[in-house]
Amino acid sequence: MAQKVKIFLYGADRKKIEQVCQQIKTISQKTGVAMSGPIPLPTKKIVVPCRKSPDGEGSETWDRWELRIHKRLLFLDADDRRALMQVMRIPYPDGVHIEIELRS
Repeated sequence: MAQKVKIFLYGADRKKIEQVCQQIKTISQKTGVAMSGPIPLPTKKIVVPCRKSPDGEGSETWDRWELRIHKRLLFLDADDRRALMQVMRIPYPDGVHIEIELRS
């Protein structure tokens, strides 16, 4: 039974996540490992409303700050350990979080 590696990437900057996905894709092409993805998952929006006036005086005007969390999902075959080790050695930029899970 072939094992698969599930790679879950998430972060606020979409361009950085796409760069990491591209690096993983080139590793899979160089080593000849089958890859599926990146699968874009729904973007999570975090909206924080806050008052513009710090002292509470004046009219009620609000700022709405928004943070978007972008997510990608990739699957690699885990038969070749060399490809998995290269994926784990990729220098990930700040703000990109990764979860690697080995599935059978």
